[in-house]
Amino acid sequence: MTENNILASKLDLQEFLAKFATFFARQKDVFFEGDRVFYAKILKEIELSPPLAPPRLCNLDTPLIHLQKFGTLKFDEIFEMIKLVRYFVALKHSILPSLPYTFQWLEKIQIPIAIKEMDSIFTLEGELKEGIYEQIDYLKRQIQNTKGHINQTLNQLLHSAKLAPYLVDSSVHYLNENECFLLKAGYHHAIKGMILERSASGFFYLLPDVIMTLKERQNTLKDSLETSLYEVCKSLSNTLHKHLPFLRFLNKSFDQWDHIYARLCFAKTHSLEFVYEMSKKTPIILKDFCHPALANPKAIDLEWDKDLLMITGVNAGGKTMLLKSVLSACFLTKFLLPLKINPHKSQIPHFKHIIAIISDPQNSKNDISTFAGRMLEFSQILQTQNMLLGIDEIELGTDADEAASLYKVLLEHLLQNNTKILLTTHHKRLASLMANNHRIQLCAAMYDVKAQKPLFSFLYGSIGKSYAFETAQNYGIPSTLITQAKTLYGQDKERLNDLIQRSNELEMQLQEKSAVLDSHINTYKRQIENLNDERTAQKNEFQTLKNALEQTYNQALQTLKNALKSQDSKQMHQAMNKAHHIIKTDAKHSLPPLPHSAKISPLKVGDFVKYGNTRGKIIAINKDTYSVELESGFKLKEKRENLKPLGAFIPTSSPQKYQGFSKAKSVGVSLDLHGMRGEEAIERLDIFLNDALIAGYDEVLVYHGIGTGVLSKLVKEYLCQHPKILSFDDAPPQMGGFGAKIIKL
Repeated sequence: MTENNILASKLDLQEFLAKFATFFARQKDVFFEGDRVFYAKILKEIELSPPLAPPRLCNLDTPLIHLQKFGTLKFDEIFEMIKLVRYFVALKHSILPSLPYTFQWLEKIQIPIAIKEMDSIFTLEGELKEGIYEQIDYLKRQIQNTKGHINQTLNQLLHSAKLAPYLVDSSVHYLNENECFLLKAGYHHAIKGMILERSASGFFYLLPDVIMTLKERQNTLKDSLETSLYEVCKSLSNTLHKHLPFLRFLNKSFDQWDHIYARLCFAKTHSLEFVYEMSKKTPIILKDFCHPALANPKAIDLEWDKDLLMITGVNAGGKTMLLKSVLSACFLTKFLLPLKINPHKSQIPHFKHIIAIISDPQNSKNDISTFAGRMLEFSQILQTQNMLLGIDEIELGTDADEAASLYKVLLEHLLQNNTKILLTTHHKRLASLMANNHRIQLCAAMYDVKAQKPLFSFLYGSIGKSYAFETAQNYGIPSTLITQAKTLYGQDKERLNDLIQRSNELEMQLQEKSAVLDSHINTYKRQIENLNDERTAQKNEFQTLKNALEQTYNQALQTLKNALKSQDSKQMHQAMNKAHHIIKTDAKHSLPPLPHSAKISPLKVGDFVKYGNTRGKIIAINKDTYSVELESGFKLKEKRENLKPLGAFIPTSSPQKYQGFSKAKSVGVSLDLHGMRGEEAIERLDIFLNDALIAGYDEVLVYHGIGTGVLSKLVKEYLCQHPKILSFDDAPPQMGGFGAKIIKL
């Protein structure tokens, strides 16, 4: 057995791996060789869309060795290689570029033309196609005709009146692949032939001469056919020998693909999960992991972030199974085997060596004791690096106090080699010696005192009580003997066990409260997420509404601009009415309807309300319209759905009287800057352009004169950097020429 198979046996994984092995297309070891990342990438790509299943194939290692030695393969061996080639041709056609890593790997497999041509020789069942080898086709036809002639002759002889008196029965008997009749004595008067054998009743098995002649001809044809087929096999084997490196590569590629596809099918059949990426960090985190050997397992949750995990506690409480589960999870993940786990919340690092010291090494054949066997196993791993080590019942085989001191030194030495260690023990002395080490993590198997049975759960950070007396009583030891044992054990040690038990109970209560608090925290987090989602949705809705209103405003503004250009008062009035209709209609459709489920409480005169970001007081109500005086003194009329009640609100300052808006003065379409200084001219120009933009002008005229050119240069530089100016140019001669600019807004 290999090291991996021995470890699998120690971890109770043989049955699980045997089930997995049945999913291979041909028999092989369940542990692949090579880069794990390669297998993980392809498996991850094809998980959602499984490709073409590989066919059942025989092992081709021996035929490839024969080819290497210039041997001649049999037809069935040659056809196995053709099946291999056919599968990869079909697989390459089925894998699309949407699976880049798999597609790239298959593109490296370039099948030689000579081997592709060999594919056309065989049928799907592995027979030679007709019309390719004429001599073989001829021999097959002759053999078939001869066989038909033999059957026809036998039928004629059976129905011959001359032979009928000598026939014991009307059957054709087969002796040594020869057809013969069972005849009575005196048959030589009716037929000639060769006696093959006599029956127990004294009758004769006769091979007629005419049948013997046909059989000889048939055998001669078969020998010729075998010779011709051998020549074909020899020719095909020579062709395969020329491409021997490719066939080895293809054979290895098939095994790689078989490993991947078998893992995928096995996982889907048994609802298992893959841990694709192995962590570079040393902590081991298992979430909802179940050991595959257990029929009704209790899922394990483990967070092991230190270098040594020491498991103590009740007998038959699951300590050994926890140890095997952790090692199994790391072992199966290392070889990308699926397991029952939550892969998204689990973290498993890669270990070059996984070693389990579990079974009792004592063996009369090996002439070694329990403790000596343990020491032998330890001596072989003292210098091993990058190792995950599991030790079950570390105190086996020697004095407890001596073992505690010895194992403390051994474990500390292994920790210096960056070894991650998992062990189970009942040694409170060993646990107490190592408890103060910051690299040690404690774990206790729990026991239900009231129900008198293990809980198969674990309490991290505590030393567990063994409950030896309780376990012995559960398994049939009389209570009187248990009482005597407790008396001998001593009150001090019993009180220590009680303290350990109480400490564990308090720890469990704290964990239960922590779990409740975590549940509340998660609930509040979900509520906050829902509120954030709702706020985002409202923000998006507001932005959509804002964009719609801006579009409506721009459409109405453009209508008014077009009317202003026409200088026709009637057309201007029509445009204003049209713009008003656009704003009124589009705004009505843009505003979201008020939900029917929303209940709006009534307001009365004197109530304080919030409108937008300001606050105010209701001074009058007219049906559905509310008159509100804001803090600034401004008065407005609004509908109920736009007002939010504030309850009893006391204004911090007296409202300021609203002064209203000053009416904007009329704006002309031209500006004269003659005689102004540079700063004054630019200031006047800036005000003029702002007023023109507000008025909705598309084009204005600015006079700056020619003079020394200083003012003209300043105006030009200002216009070049203004963000709202589309273009500008010198005016026509009749409008000022070089002394004026026509500006398009």
